[in-house]
Amino acid sequence: MKQPFNIITSTCVPLPLENVDTDQIIPARFLKATTREERFFGDNLFRDWRYHADGSPNEQFVLNDPTYSGCILVAGKNFGSGSSREHAAWAIAGYGFRVVVSSFFADIHKNNELNNFVLPVQVSEDFLAELFQTIRHDPKALVEVDLPRQTITNKSTGNSEHFDINGYKKHCLMNGLDDIDFLVQNQEKTIEWERQQ
Repeated sequence: MKQPFNIITSTCVPLPLENVDTDQIIPARFLKATTREERFFGDNLFRDWRYHADGSPNEQFVLNDPTYSGCILVAGKNFGSGSSREHAAWAIAGYGFRVVVSSFFADIHKNNELNNFVLPVQVSEDFLAELFQTIRHDPKALVEVDLPRQTITNKSTGNSEHFDINGYKKHCLMNGLDDIDFLVQNQEKTIEWERQQ
């Protein structure tokens, strides 16, 4: 079981870039690994933006800027496009992000995030722009993501939006269950249903 979701309040890491694809999230050369080693993938999140060719940190990239921290990544429109590699979600989770906020997610990547206990929160473009402006003005600004109520709130302005999530995935996130955990938890119900057929 994973750490259940309820209400997450955190500072944010801003990535105001549109069309960030899965190859930028985790480059293809890291896909040889077939098991989910969180530290390995987290260490290589946004590898080609985060490090120079010689392996030294790119001080201009946001993950290397100590000004910003937190478990919420605020990203530009069309996040997670490109290939369907689940490794991209592994890298985001492995780094320590629990929430990604964007005005649009590629469907497969959105599902991969949910399957890896990262909550994708889709907001309007206006709300996303406000978040970027708030974080730029105050890197210590807090954002509250309330999964039970399905709301995201900019604590600096008080503005909130409702976000959608599949009911089954919401249940799993709130109870720290992956698909296998859910099946095991409901094994007796499944056996009983089969008996009645």
